[in-house]
Order: sequence, then structure tokens, then C-alpha cells
Amino acid sequence: MITIKQFKKIIFINIPLLLIILFLIGCGEEKEDSNLNTSENNLQEQSNEEANNQNNDEEENDSEQTVEKSETKTSQDEVTSDNSAEEQSNESSNDEVENLLSNYSSQEIEYARIWLQFGVIKDVDEINVYHIPAGTPLNPDDSTSASYPEDVIQLAGIRLVEGSITYSGNGDGTINIYNVPLRWDGEYPAGEEFYNEIIDNTKLKYVDPGDDEEVIQLIQVLNIHN
Repeated sequence: MITIKQFKKIIFINIPLLLIILFLIGCGEEKEDSNLNTSENNLQEQSNEEANNQNNDEEENDSEQTVEKSETKTSQDEVTSDNSAEEQSNESSNDEVENLLSNYSSQEIEYARIWLQFGVIKDVDEINVYHIPAGTPLNPDDSTSASYPEDVIQLAGIRLVEGSITYSGNGDGTINIYNVPLRWDGEYPAGEEFYNEIIDNTKLKYVDPGDDEEVIQLIQVLNIHN
């Protein structure tokens, strides 16, 4: 049996060993705490870094979207500006043409438009304009010729190949075209029925406004006979 004195001696001898063990245990716990703190800090830093990166990405996206919107708006503004300039240019051009047409009478404009649309040859040196009153024979050289039932106008070139247009106006943008030649060929008398058929088969045509500049060019070569 161990006596009290012997027990105290054993404990006294082993105190340094116990202290060393306790010290090592304490160091181990501090190291584990340190590792845990370091790990937690690393996780926190990583989380913060990811959050910062996400914020930076969002800021970059916002910046890019802002730039894109700005560029799109600038492009739209440029297109709008170009369209406005083009519209103003077209309006100015139309005004100029209208001002040019205003220098001529409605009759002159009518003659030129009709020749431009129905003339055999558009580019001629001269267009003769004859006013033929109602009651005038279609063919003055044929005693059996029927007469025009209304006032008509005849447009004719200076050469036979350039043809002619004989018509009456309806006052609504349409005309009645008579199928009569500039020069009558054939055997006469042809008979009144032949001429009445021409009168009965006039063609109703709408007169297109045509190109104003071409109309003005044709007005310049009109030779109107009273």
C-alpha cells in the first residue's frame, strides 16, 4: 500500500509532465481556434470578393446598357434629322415646281400634259394647238362628213409622223378622244355613217398630271392658234 508521503512524492515528480501535457493541449486548442478563425476569415473574404465582383459586373452591365441606349438614341436622332432634312428638301423642291407651273395658264398645262401622255412622239420641236368649234366637219374635204357635236381641240406636231390628238374636255380631269387622223386618206365620199361611228366611239381617258418638269418643257414648244 502506498503511503500518503509516497503519493505526494509521485505527484510532485509528475507535475512538470502534467504541465507540459496541459500546455500542449492548450496550444492545440489555440491552433484549432486560429485555424477556425482563419477559415472563417477566408470564407468571409471570399464572400466579400464575390459580392464585389457581382457588383462590379452589374455596374459594368449598367454602364454598357447606358452606352447602348445613348448610342441608339443618337442613331435615332440622326435618322430623324436626316428624314426631316429630306422632307424639307422635297417640300422645297415641290414648291419650286409649283411656282414654275404657276407661271403658265391652266390651258397650257392641259395641252402639255395631254401630249405628254397620249402623243406618239414626246420630244417634238413644236406642238400646234387648234381650237375647232362645234359644227365643223370632221373631214372638211368630204361633203358627206358628219360634224363635231361639241367644241374640240386638236394638238398636232409639225411633221405627219408626230401624229395628232383631237379631244374635248369634260372639266373633271378626263377627256373624250376622237379617232381622227391629221390627214385623211381614202376614197370619198365615205358616207355620213362612217363619220358618225367615229363620233360615237370616242374614248374617255383620264389625264395624268405627269412629271412637272417635262410638262414645262412641252409648254415651251406650244404654238397656240386662235
